[in-house]
Amino acid sequence: MECLQHKPTYAMHPVHWRNFKVAPEPSHAVIALTAIYQKVPEGYIGFVEELPGANTQAATLPEARANLREAVELVLQASRELTERELAGAEVIRESLDVSA
Repeated sequence: MECLQHKPTYAMHPVHWRNFKVAPEPSHAVIALTAIYQKVPEGYIGFVEELPGANTQAATLPEARANLREAVELVLQASRELTERELAGAEVIRESLDVSA
């Protein structure tokens, strides 16, 4: 349950309901992470510097890249699902967070 996720905005005074706008539903953003690949006798290992738990191994570098992308997606999805379960029924504020690193 997402409470207070987006506050509606008004182009005019709130009484003018015809000008009522609802903020768009949140979408998954594209984020930039640092992938590290290392050549090993079996092929390549890869991990994401900023995201513990996202790692992979593959015979070729292109396979390692594809596997790492999938690993990151799975880690983020699992994290979202765990958070949703832990906060079920709680009133929370959910919003985008933009950071520069």
